[in-house]
Amino acid sequence: MFSQESNPIYINGDFQLNLQTYNDDESIGAVAPDETLLLNSFSNLFFQKGNFKLGVRYEAYLNSLLDFDSRLNGTGIPYKFASYSVDGLYITLGNYYEQYGSGLVFRSYQDYNLGIDNSMNGVKLKYNTNKGITLKGFVGQQRYFFEYGEGIVRGLDGEIFLNQLMKKLEKATSKIIIGGNFVSRFQEDNNPIFDLPVNVGAYSGRLSINHKNIFFNGEYAKKINDPEGGLVNNNYANGSGVIMNISYSQKGAAINIKTHRIDNMDFRSDRSATGNNLTLNYVPPITKQHTYTLSAMYPYATQLQGEIGGEVTLNYNIKKKSVLGGKYGTKLKFGISKINGLNGGNSVYNDSINFTPDFLTQGELYFENINFEIKKKINKQLSLTLNYDKIKYNKDIIQGLSGYGIIYADIGIIDVTCKIKPKHAIRTELQHMSTEQDKGNWAMILTEYTISPNWFFSIMDLYNYGNSDVDKRNHFVNFNIGVNKGKNRFVIGYGKKQEGIFCVGGVCKYVPSSNGLTLSISSNF
Repeated sequence: MFSQESNPIYINGDFQLNLQTYNDDESIGAVAPDETLLLNSFSNLFFQKGNFKLGVRYEAYLNSLLDFDSRLNGTGIPYKFASYSVDGLYITLGNYYEQYGSGLVFRSYQDYNLGIDNSMNGVKLKYNTNKGITLKGFVGQQRYFFEYGEGIVRGLDGEIFLNQLMKKLEKATSKIIIGGNFVSRFQEDNNPIFDLPVNVGAYSGRLSINHKNIFFNGEYAKKINDPEGGLVNNNYANGSGVIMNISYSQKGAAINIKTHRIDNMDFRSDRSATGNNLTLNYVPPITKQHTYTLSAMYPYATQLQGEIGGEVTLNYNIKKKSVLGGKYGTKLKFGISKINGLNGGNSVYNDSINFTPDFLTQGELYFENINFEIKKKINKQLSLTLNYDKIKYNKDIIQGLSGYGIIYADIGIIDVTCKIKPKHAIRTELQHMSTEQDKGNWAMILTEYTISPNWFFSIMDLYNYGNSDVDKRNHFVNFNIGVNKGKNRFVIGYGKKQEGIFCVGGVCKYVPSSNGLTLSISSNF
């Protein structure tokens, strides 16, 4: 910070580097790239003076890590903006992120670990009135690696906090927010066979109610016909989506229920884009986001073409100094989620087909997860977490493959932390997966030694002992050492990684197997 009279200048930023070396390893199918060593890195720099702010981000992929798209290879400044606010009006020029409601119609965001950055480049406005009304609008093009997609996207969103707008509701126990938005994409029609609409729109309405211990929010969206632009056939059917979330909580207990139905809601700024590229919308997940290795081995990827499902989560804290709670109490968590396809598939409309699935009828099973967790502090030195997951995973649907069918997996986990002396702790994970499908049974052990707040050391062995192919019963051993020094963090590791699918919030990417050294450096100022 630089003081300049009563209006100081603030400068801050961050830096991250991820480097990996690769070795050929026939036993796990790892193939080293020609470069042997690959690097991803970026740095943000922000400048603020009063209501004025500037920001830039430099990125370098030399070349990109194997689990990132090679079209990122190179360097550049893909993110830069200037913003200013005055009397409730916020103006942004350049690159920006934004989300309308739950994201069902529009969400522009970055997730570095997934390799996703669909920021917009253009103009964004936001206006807050003093009566509970917020208006947003933007026009821009979407980032496509170090370039921009063809489509021009326009959006408008409005939100009203009724308790501020209406005096008779100012002191009401119930807090009510309503909102709605409209987003459209313009893209020229270059298809030589089909007549494609150049302007495609989507809109949604939402409602949020908070009454004492009860919370509800829901959103309904509609997408006007948005053909994908193929040369063989096209689907001119409209899309729709509905999500609902209701929760209740009191001291020591809570319940949360989520549900959604999605039909033909893949919305992009370029009709020909695939994968995670140029996506405009996002469907909040209704499955548990697992952090343990084996529970996360079969993660669910949201099927924007069509799915219906729900999740129920229960949390209960057994009181301290009770028979079951013991001296420190016990935390229990139970969850169940299930997702199916739409009966008959998603909506289709063209010259030969006109099909709309029944609204509530379920089709083929896509995913199911029953999970139970117990967290218990035994004494001042020892704490314990027990976790069980039962998973049904339709690999053909979720990963777009064939011949695998549904995988049935049971996963048990024991996580123990022991404080051996002040600032010193040892944590051990024991994990096991039983399945007769795919690659068979897995076992894992991880031990981590922490010297707070600076050092940690870990070793992990992931063993695919149940693989039907004896030659593929591999050990995936990893060593890691990390140190925190002020605002800097350094982590170095070496070992093998198995191939798989990595997901965050229902959005996924493929990670190939590898064998090599990794280095991670992060810093902020």
